[in-house]
Amino acid sequence: MTSTAARTPAVPDTTRWSPGERIKKDPVFQAFWLMRIGFAVVPILFGADKFAHVMVNWDKYLAPELQHWISPFSTVHQTMYFVGAVEILAGVIVLLLPRVGGYVVALWLAGIVVNLALISGYWDILMRDVALFLLALTFARLARAFPAGRVSDQLLLALHRSRHS
Repeated sequence: MTSTAARTPAVPDTTRWSPGERIKKDPVFQAFWLMRIGFAVVPILFGADKFAHVMVNWDKYLAPELQHWISPFSTVHQTMYFVGAVEILAGVIVLLLPRVGGYVVALWLAGIVVNLALISGYWDILMRDVALFLLALTFARLARAFPAGRVSDQLLLALHRSRHS
């Protein structure tokens, strides 16, 4: 026998909730913000550490082949300053433009994976970064589900206008 009673959806429609309500009650919105914070803060911290070398000596993580083939800088240390600046920029992009920033971080992580594969011996870090790459792609897709916000909308509009002028 089939019931004609309306069923309650497994996931409530939270689109009309205030951001404060959503962050308290909506697990999808919470996941988006956890990833947004993580993909903003971690690249900024790691990028800043490329200048300070407090966490680790980052120079050992650059494949000599990449330094030779791609880097315009004469030393690995100089290249890592550039890498740090890019990572800081990627974190800021995630914070301001999450729909774009997720793909920026994913692309950067793909480059890190290739770099680590060339070095060899860092397979554990490589596999972690493959997982982070997939998570960054997931974050980029998830970001499409939420309004970008006033700052993000203004930045995207300015980018769009600059490309079409």
